[in-house]
Amino acid sequence: MLRLALAFLIALGLLTDSAYAQGSRLCRGCHPKVWETYQKTGMARSFSRASTDIALGEYGHQASNMHFAMVQHDGATFQRGYQLDSAGRQINVTEKRVDYVMGSGNHARTYITRTPADTLVELPLGWYAEKGGYLAMNPGYDRPSHDGFRRPITYDCMFCHNAYPKIPVGHEKPFAEPVYSGPLPEGIDCQRCHGTGTRHIEIAGRVGAKREEIRAAILNPARLSPERQLEGCVVCHLESTSFPLPNALQRFERAAFSYRPGEPLGDFLVNFDHAPEAGRQDKFEIVSSVYRLRQSACFLKSAGKLACTTCHNPHDVPRGEDADRHYTAVCRQCHAQAFEKLVQSGKHTATGSCVDCHMPKRRTEDVIHAAATDHLVQRRRPAGDLLAERSERRDEYRGRVVTYYPPTLPSTPENELLVAVAQVIQQSNVKAGIPQLTAAIEKHKPLRAEYYLQLAEALQNDGQFARALRWYREASRRDPNSAYALQKLGTALRKSGQYKDAADTLVRAASLEPARAVTWHELGLAYQSLGRTADAQIAIGRALRVDPDLPEAHNNLGAIRLGAGDIPGAEAAFREAVRTKPDYADAHANLAGLLSGEGKLDEARHEFEAALRLRPADAPTQYNFAMLLGRTGHVDDAQRELEESLRADPGFVDSHLLLGYLLMAKKQPKDAVQHYREAVRSAPENSRAHLELGAALVALGDADGAVSAFRHAAAGKDDAIRSQAVEALRQLGKVP
Repeated sequence: MLRLALAFLIALGLLTDSAYAQGSRLCRGCHPKVWETYQKTGMARSFSRASTDIALGEYGHQASNMHFAMVQHDGATFQRGYQLDSAGRQINVTEKRVDYVMGSGNHARTYITRTPADTLVELPLGWYAEKGGYLAMNPGYDRPSHDGFRRPITYDCMFCHNAYPKIPVGHEKPFAEPVYSGPLPEGIDCQRCHGTGTRHIEIAGRVGAKREEIRAAILNPARLSPERQLEGCVVCHLESTSFPLPNALQRFERAAFSYRPGEPLGDFLVNFDHAPEAGRQDKFEIVSSVYRLRQSACFLKSAGKLACTTCHNPHDVPRGEDADRHYTAVCRQCHAQAFEKLVQSGKHTATGSCVDCHMPKRRTEDVIHAAATDHLVQRRRPAGDLLAERSERRDEYRGRVVTYYPPTLPSTPENELLVAVAQVIQQSNVKAGIPQLTAAIEKHKPLRAEYYLQLAEALQNDGQFARALRWYREASRRDPNSAYALQKLGTALRKSGQYKDAADTLVRAASLEPARAVTWHELGLAYQSLGRTADAQIAIGRALRVDPDLPEAHNNLGAIRLGAGDIPGAEAAFREAVRTKPDYADAHANLAGLLSGEGKLDEARHEFEAALRLRPADAPTQYNFAMLLGRTGHVDDAQRELEESLRADPGFVDSHLLLGYLLMAKKQPKDAVQHYREAVRSAPENSRAHLELGAALVALGDADGAVSAFRHAAAGKDDAIRSQAVEALRQLGKVP
């Protein structure tokens, strides 16, 4: 019966090599027992469609002043994010359907939504297995400003959390947008470790096929060398760190899901680590099992005999007491005699699990709501409370990035270039990395554009825009059909003031990849700088059709509409920017300014306060807020905001002038003079500052100083100020 079914599928053309991503359901027919036990493992449950059997509830996140909720309606589960206004009403509401669940639930589950553009987006609130199960923020979200409902599920995420998905042609290239085609597989499948099963199934379906021929058509990892066996686990279970470093770089010539078990891992990617002098080798993170194991004396002394499969059967996972017995028995395969001696000497208990003391569970540094087994095998259990609550780490590493795995890299141009890229790609070692990568590129002159792009981006991040442009151009010359390279070049041209060239370049990028929202947004900004307001609105509108949740596009569209006099349209755009990114200080400030101008003062004050809570040291926003406070009679509050703005930016002329006006109104001309002098020092060409300084000096009785200030004001280009200065000089008897 099975062979008939296989023959039918082959006739339909469903068992081709392109079927690698279609799952391993057919394996069950010949391997039912292995299939059934494997379905209970964490790997098999690593990714699934969402069901209605999802934990519901509310979660208040104080750090970002947001609330989140898991709710159900219309037969589906949704995650909602919102804030509360002063009356307790929900505002800035975002709600996304939960389409998939990433994670087995052994430690955590992450909820994912699928967009109309077939991208996947991580939702902020996750579920954790500790304490019977509870809702809390996903890693990287437990802070005042976070990604909200906008963090993409990249190919890197999917690579280790699922079987290989289908992706559209062209999206397998480096830097391509992560897009997923058709139904997604659910869970790590048989083919991830055994290779594509197409030929194996085809041969198994032939009448009279020999057992040896069937077995030879599929990869059995047990027949690999110890190194290749281990790499089947290393590819996903070795992560030197999840914080910016980078922990691994995929080779640019390899497609995202092109790794096949049995090939040398170094041909696909290279793992990196902090430099030894950084003192970070003792880090403990959620995916550090292989990293920690490779530090263990047991591993180092085994000469390659100790592997992940020494303890773990990939097809089955023991639980509870069975697990304790199993792992203890594995330990005693090597340590039985030593164990007996310790027991007889009274230095060790005769019972108990080896793992509890020598590989205890610890709270991880990157997923702070989860605890995992420490695979660093130690003589003694570490001191202290290994499960104590902790806060998210936010420190940035600035130092050398060193190769970690493969342990040695052959001396090739590609390896020299990749190690240099590792220094700059996440800005860990930019100052030393830029000359290192520059030298490697000039020495080897690689054909691939990606090396030039990485150098250009590093230079741009370092503020070296002119040098960056040269390498962005070279990257685009090397790969003229790369929409990503053209978009980066266009953005760099816009930021350097070359608006016409920027627009032309971005038009080319958009024609190559119309579904990249950031390209349309950048094109809109270039058009706006050229004074082509209508074209700017059209381009940014295209960006928002591709990605309706792009807050920067909403904010800039609001600014363009405001400049064109479309107040209602500008307000709607600013509000949408705030809704999609409630921690967006610029959008709050822009909305506050618009509301203030429209006389909606209470609403404006609320938005100013939100902007300054998010970005306290913001001189322009503090100045505008002070203007509002002054208009509403809160003079002392206005003075405080102006003083704060000058602490943020001592040379902010408008705040000096406004604070001078306020102090003059409070009959404090001596204090006002200090601010007017600072305004004159910062902006000698500002005739208003000279005029007000003159008036303050008159109030102090300093006629000579006032005359000098008025004469400077009278020499300015502003007719109104000039006439006021001339009149003041006449009153002082100093007719010009």
